[in-house]
Amino acid sequence: MESPKITRALISVSDKMGLADFAKGLHAAGIEIYSTGGTKTHLEKEGVPVIDVADYTGFPEMMGGRLKTLHPKIHGGILCRRDNIGDMNALAEHNIKTFELIVINLYPFESTIAKEGVTEEEAIENIDIGGPSMIRAAAKNHQFVSVVTSQDQYASVLEQIQKNGKTTIQLRQSLARDAFTMTGNYDNAISQYFIERLAKGEFPATLSLKLKRSDVLRYGENPHQQAAVYVDNRSNTASVVSARQLGGKELSYNNLLDLDAALSIVRAFSQPAVSVIKHNNPCGAAVDAEISNALRKAMAGDPLSAFGSVIGINRPVDLASAEILSEPGLFVEAIVAPSFDADALEVLTTKPKWGANVRLLHVGSLETPPSRWNLRPLEGGALLQETDTQSDPEDQWTVVTEKKPDADAWDDIRFAWEIVRHVKSNAIVLAKGGMLLGAGAGQMSRVDSVEISIKKAGDRISGSILASDAFFPFADSIDRISEYGIRAVIQPGGSRGDESVIESCNKHGIPMIFTGRRHFKH
Repeated sequence: MESPKITRALISVSDKMGLADFAKGLHAAGIEIYSTGGTKTHLEKEGVPVIDVADYTGFPEMMGGRLKTLHPKIHGGILCRRDNIGDMNALAEHNIKTFELIVINLYPFESTIAKEGVTEEEAIENIDIGGPSMIRAAAKNHQFVSVVTSQDQYASVLEQIQKNGKTTIQLRQSLARDAFTMTGNYDNAISQYFIERLAKGEFPATLSLKLKRSDVLRYGENPHQQAAVYVDNRSNTASVVSARQLGGKELSYNNLLDLDAALSIVRAFSQPAVSVIKHNNPCGAAVDAEISNALRKAMAGDPLSAFGSVIGINRPVDLASAEILSEPGLFVEAIVAPSFDADALEVLTTKPKWGANVRLLHVGSLETPPSRWNLRPLEGGALLQETDTQSDPEDQWTVVTEKKPDADAWDDIRFAWEIVRHVKSNAIVLAKGGMLLGAGAGQMSRVDSVEISIKKAGDRISGSILASDAFFPFADSIDRISEYGIRAVIQPGGSRGDESVIESCNKHGIPMIFTGRRHFKH
């Protein structure tokens, strides 16, 4: 059947942004507009002629607006099949008019429940009933009806109406898809609200996700794998998936993983901090009073590994930092930061040979806390846990050796302990002067991680702090580091072998702190 000419529209929206111009365009195209309540008032104030739904149905709005459009004269006009003689006869018999265009958006349930102190009564009154019913009816009957659920759709719909007096079936199918997605997400949000309110303990019995695809990537971890990135629009924290890309090539799957790791490290520090990530582990990290100094220290941590790395910065990128990154011999894949100064942006995108390709991500303020929850997919399911971002109370730390750390060693002890939680376990880090010197990551043996960190630190190792993400089961690692002038060791403790490990530290004169908290990162 040929697409029907649009003669009549029903408009009922909560978010009225852009509506007046759209409705004026519909009226100019000769379309009769029906509406209710606040939408009707808004359109009349804008000079758009509107027919009250109550005048048409002969049934008044009631129950504080709970009952407005749930009427056969509305739903019959939406659901009727224009090529079905029985449907059309029913319309004629009951004096029902057809509606070819439905413009609806819903009560703001999600923004309402996001407000601090919202009551259950307020939440319930923001559960839309009539809106989803009309949207679903129109989407089901998209063969004949256009359903508009977002102001982003106004322009394309109006353009087709102004050109042809109707919409194409392709557009109506697209609008129907978006409509069903909208009502599905809306119902999920309501369901999740009640699941969380009635949940026993921290974890809901059912977990609903609302993720919107923001981009299709060139490929996944490897070129033969397809991939896409999705964003949680409910999240208001700074993240790489919601960041604004200022320049460079499109982001890859691996870029995003590394950028996320880089950002998680630097947002953990209040002082200026930089992280250098390679294959999801820090090969460099540093803090300093000036961000450019922190950058130079971080890049010097493991210069060989830093080639082709991803960098996280927790301050606006300034000109001095941009000049460091543009020095000969350096190559950077991507940078994530709260912002980029204009002169720094100019340097980064023009001066280095790779400048035109470097991905620059502007994430905005890092003051908002990271997500409390971490979701890991498994084959056939998922794991949900609290993100390991809680601070470790130092009043629970214990110096367990005869020798105590020097007073001026504590800044590096704290720095090393913060960094080690961001390294894949088994994790060992060596740090000195607010700078990561070497990291042993992801090894099956803690001794192997110690060996790698020693090799990475090289002749800078003397006077450094060693941090271990979990306890030492035996004294072999302590015996191994004894010849390198390690200033102090910090680890969780709690092993059956703690006594022998402490004895080894005492033997070699190495202070050791037990924190009582492990930081595995698998």
